[in-house]
Amino acid sequence: MKYSQDRILTTHVGSLPRSAEVTEVLFARDKGETLGPEADKTITDAVAWVVRKQKEIGIDVINDGEMNKISYATYIKDRLTGFAGDTPREPGQDLLDFPSLLKKLADSGKTAKYQRPRCQGEIKVKDMQPLKTDIANLMTAADKADVDEVFMNAASPGVIALFQPNDYYPDYDAYLEALAEGMRAEYEGIVNAGIILQIDAPDFGMGRHTMYKDKSAEEYLKLVEKHVEVTNHALRNIPKDRVRLHMCWGNYEGPHHHDVPLRDLLPIAARLNVGALLIEGANPRHSHEWKVFQEVKIPDDLIIIPGVLSTTSNYVEHPEVVADRICNYANVIGRERVIAGTDCGFGTFAGFGPVEPDISYMKLASMVEGAKIASDRLW
Repeated sequence: MKYSQDRILTTHVGSLPRSAEVTEVLFARDKGETLGPEADKTITDAVAWVVRKQKEIGIDVINDGEMNKISYATYIKDRLTGFAGDTPREPGQDLLDFPSLLKKLADSGKTAKYQRPRCQGEIKVKDMQPLKTDIANLMTAADKADVDEVFMNAASPGVIALFQPNDYYPDYDAYLEALAEGMRAEYEGIVNAGIILQIDAPDFGMGRHTMYKDKSAEEYLKLVEKHVEVTNHALRNIPKDRVRLHMCWGNYEGPHHHDVPLRDLLPIAARLNVGALLIEGANPRHSHEWKVFQEVKIPDDLIIIPGVLSTTSNYVEHPEVVADRICNYANVIGRERVIAGTDCGFGTFAGFGPVEPDISYMKLASMVEGAKIASDRLW
């Protein structure tokens, strides 16, 4: 995993907008429809396009935009056994506090619609072919676009549990442990292919006001420690400099007044066996938290990838704003250990996203320009 050795590098959290054609394929697959080779070509072509697009914009650490996934967590039903059915949506406590806002978001189509299968049987590796396809598509596209470093997203055990409840295992700990062991093959497969593994773990933040909203703050932090423990167990065969982890409080427009402070989470997250942490740093609820790094000790080799772009607003951040945000972190943590990123994904769910696709790429271009300005200031 590269450090920002002579300039501020850029990356993003992972998901990018899918075209209507890609979305159609993903939803057809989700319904169990049998599709021909043309559907596979649609995904392959989309990966090639999105890799080229990132390269043209100037993003340094690139991925496949998660073109082959309907969402960042529920895709695992095609890769692990034990998942079936559907699960009712569970809004966060901040939205439950404002029913009129929750209804407004639902009525305006700003809530994603897709199946969330439940765990109804033993979790084992079901099919490695979808991962092999993702790896082949990304590596082929990266080679053609002359990309140096690529990453691939994979769901954390905790975020799978967050969205897909357990009806099979005797308790929550047993469920988490089974998920960790089930996902280990995917984690190791990504790294063995020469790709940086990114663990997507919104459970570390969003879990507070969704899954664990009935717990005290102390109980919640104890549960986060368990999530760290099982994630580390799943990563036990992988060098930490080949892994980065994204934690967030939910990629949606809302008050977020129940978000647990980074100050409380960071000492626990710092125990993860990873080389980099991706955190929110641009939205109004978390843009001040660069100051936390003045107070909380983190490992000397840990890279921080703060969000310098919001992913829930169609405002295009000015490059000078981006540069200011980067410099706030670099002046506290050290310039070499900061990479510019995004708060979350621009296409968290296929066919759904608050930011217009073309504006998403304008934002990424502004981040690249802002990183250049920050680099001039810092070197």
